[in-house]
Amino acid sequence: MDIREVARRSGVSVATVSRALNGRPDVSPHTRERVLAIAREAGYLPNEQARSLVRRRSDLVGLIWDTGYVTAGARHPFLADVLVGLKIALTGIGRHLVLLSNPPDGVHGDDQVHLRAVRQHSLQGVLLMGVDERAPAVAALVASGLPCVGVDLQVQDVAATYVTSDNRAGAAAAVAHLHALGHRRIATVAGPPHLLPAVERLAGYRYECARVGLAYRPEYVVHGDFFLHSGYDAMRRLLALPDPPTAVFVAGDEMAVGALHAAADAGVQVPRDLSVVGFDDIEVAALVRPALTTVAQDRLGLAAAAVENLRDLVDAAESARPAPVTPRLLPCRLVVRGSSGPPAA
Repeated sequence: MDIREVARRSGVSVATVSRALNGRPDVSPHTRERVLAIAREAGYLPNEQARSLVRRRSDLVGLIWDTGYVTAGARHPFLADVLVGLKIALTGIGRHLVLLSNPPDGVHGDDQVHLRAVRQHSLQGVLLMGVDERAPAVAALVASGLPCVGVDLQVQDVAATYVTSDNRAGAAAAVAHLHALGHRRIATVAGPPHLLPAVERLAGYRYECARVGLAYRPEYVVHGDFFLHSGYDAMRRLLALPDPPTAVFVAGDEMAVGALHAAADAGVQVPRDLSVVGFDDIEVAALVRPALTTVAQDRLGLAAAAVENLRDLVDAAESARPAPVTPRLLPCRLVVRGSSGPPAA
């Protein structure tokens, strides 16, 4: 049986059947129940889906993730690993993940685009990753009261919270490692200044430099975009300084790999002439030569924490006692490999 037959038996239009099956609010409860009953009896709609539509919720969780080619979020291995972790964690609690589009505001318009998608799919909640929390559509979603959890996005409201790694402590550990090896000219390739992990890693770098008595040198701070080519360009700039660093903390492993390539092209040997420490511990970190010393994040742990926080927010909303859920901060750990060593004599 197709949707037209369901419409004929229900005595309503195909459009009304579609709206009823999608949980739209412009269908009366009586009509919705009649359509769902006929669709279920005819085998057009599984029982569990019918029940979820009747109660105006589903077992679906949305993910808003900037996967465009401008930011290339889908191609970053760290975020891709977190996505796998989200899928595993949601499967473990019987939920399914729906990837929602994140159109630029200038293309698709108003700040209700995400809220309309949530209503259309009757989503339990939304996970946010790799997007700008200041965007009007994202801000409207967070303020709507729908359970929302940001991954490395500092969103907070009655029904919104976030999870992130302890980026500041991880960056400080990287600088402390380089200082303990004897380095005193330590630079950093920081991430985009509008992203929470980049801000926290730069803060950790500056904190630890001050703690061990190293003067802040603005020329030793170069920003990249977390991707390989920006790491290459940043390292070239640092090596061209009149007093180049002997060590560099790079705030992302992809940029660190680019930095290694730039050093090799300049005839600079790692770690004899230059030590390099990255952040993330993506798979390639152990495969490059020399293998990359880096700060490891718990990618699956981040995903599990995000899903746990979302479930807590959903439970609070369904109990009619909404209460804030505390953000989660996950520890990092330093992984020492071959790209860091004492400075040349």
